[in-house]
Amino acid sequence: MSHRKLLNLHSKLIKNMQTKKNLNRIKAVLADAGQTNKWLADQLGKDPVTISKWCTNTTQPDLQTLSKIAELLSVDIRELIVGTKQLL
Repeated sequence: MSHRKLLNLHSKLIKNMQTKKNLNRIKAVLADAGQTNKWLADQLGKDPVTISKWCTNTTQPDLQTLSKIAELLSVDIRELIVGTKQLL
């Protein structure tokens, strides 16, 4: 995916953060992959509390981190983001 498309996806995430709706699907994709929050925290070198916040959509990972998560889970980055039509 091009850098421009990634920036566009990230912009949509940030723009919609104030709606307090689910913006990412990290929790679902982790479950589909049979992985845990702790596993992801270990892989990224992050605090498990941070991962928990991402999984509950309390906060959002930055674009670079979202890309790394997609790589670790062997999915397209778009699978980690809730579609804009679903946000409406």
